[in-house]
Amino acid sequence: MFPILFLAFVVAIKVYKKTTPNGKVTVYLGKRDFIDHLDHVDPIDGIIVVENDYLQGRKVFGQVTTTYRFGREEDEVMGVKFSKELVLCREQIVPMKKEKQDMTPIQERLLKRLGPNSYPFLFQFPQNSPSSVTLQPGDDDQGKPLGVEYTIKVFVGENEEDKGHKRSSVALTIKKLQYAPPTRGRRLPSSLVSKGFTFSQGKLNLEVTLDKEIYYHGEKVAANVIVTNNSRKAVKNIKLFVVQHCEVTMVNSQFSRHVASLETREGCPITPGASFTKQFYLVPLASSNKDRRGIALDGHLKDDDVNLASSTMVQEGKCPAEAMGIVISYSIRVKLNCGTLGGELITDVPFKLMHPAPGSVEKEKATMKKSKSIDRARYENSCYANDDDDNIVFEDFARLRLNEPE
Repeated sequence: MFPILFLAFVVAIKVYKKTTPNGKVTVYLGKRDFIDHLDHVDPIDGIIVVENDYLQGRKVFGQVTTTYRFGREEDEVMGVKFSKELVLCREQIVPMKKEKQDMTPIQERLLKRLGPNSYPFLFQFPQNSPSSVTLQPGDDDQGKPLGVEYTIKVFVGENEEDKGHKRSSVALTIKKLQYAPPTRGRRLPSSLVSKGFTFSQGKLNLEVTLDKEIYYHGEKVAANVIVTNNSRKAVKNIKLFVVQHCEVTMVNSQFSRHVASLETREGCPITPGASFTKQFYLVPLASSNKDRRGIALDGHLKDDDVNLASSTMVQEGKCPAEAMGIVISYSIRVKLNCGTLGGELITDVPFKLMHPAPGSVEKEKATMKKSKSIDRARYENSCYANDDDDNIVFEDFARLRLNEPE
C-alpha cells in the first residue's frame, strides 16, 4: 500500500522593505497600493527597524507628502512653480509617543518577526485626498511627469523641523487608488442622436448601448450600434473610440485622448432607407498607448503592470467637479461619416473603467460586506491571521531612494 502524502500550500505574504543608504534604519510596508473606499481609506501601516545604539538620543520621524505637478518642470522660469508639495501628516515614530498604539495584524506579525528594535507607525490619508495619477510624458519632456504622487519619508533628526541627512533618510513612493463598487449595477448606458440634412428630408438616427456601466481594466468594452437611415445621405464608414477625459483641477484645464479605436466599412455604405446593427468590441489598455504623451496612468510609470488611470469616484451626494487632483472619466465615441457634404454624426456614451474590488467576482458579490475603517475582519480572515511567520517574503522597495550618500 502506498503512503498518502498531504501537502500544505502556504500563501506567501509579500512585505516591501527599504533601507537608508547608511544601512541603519529599515522601513517595512505590507503593501504599496492603498485603497480609497469612498467612506474610508486604507491606513498606511508599517514597521521601522533601527540598529542598536544608533540614535544616541536622536529621534526617528515619518511623514507622508503628496506632490501635485500640473505643469512641465522645464517650463518653470523666474521662480514660477508648476507643482505643489504638501505634508499631509507627520509624526515621531521612535521613541513612540503613545504607550499603546493601534496596530493592524500584519504589523503585529512583523513586530514578532523583527524583534525588539522594531517600531510600528500608522498614517491616515486626509479626507478628499486625490488618487495617484501620472500623465505619460512625451519624448521631449525632460523633468518629472505631471500628476499626483504620494511619498512616505522616514528620517533621523533632533526634532520635527530637522530635515534629516540623506544618508539616514529613506523615501518610499506609494499609490492611492480606487476600486469599483462591489456590484456593477444594472443600468446600461446608452445614447440616441439624430441628424437632419439641409435641403433633404428625413433624419439619420444613431443609437449606441453599452453592455455594462463599469468595466474592469483589461476587459472588452462592448458597444451595440444601431443605425437607421431615414435620410437621403449614405453612411460611408463607422469609427469607434474609447476616449479618456482628464480634468486638471489646479489650472482648470481639460483635455481628451483616444486610448482605443476602430474603423470599419462593414455594412457600408448604409444607403437611404437601410439600417445596420452590430456589436463592436474595444479594449482600452495602457500597453497599447506606451509612447503617447498625456495618457493618464494609475500611479508610477516604472511599474510593469501599470494600468490606465481609473475613473474618479466621489461620495454619494458630492459633485465630481469638487474632486481634487486629476479627475478622470471615460466614454465610447461613435462617428458616422456621411461624406464631404454630409458631415458626421457623433455621440458619446460615458462609462467607468476601474479595478475590481477584492472578492467582487460575480460569485462572491452577494457576500460582500462593508469594511470598517481599519479593515480588521478582512485581515483576520486572510493569510495574515496565520501564526506561521515563515510565509512572509521580503522584497526590496527599489524605487525613489533619496539621492545616494554624499
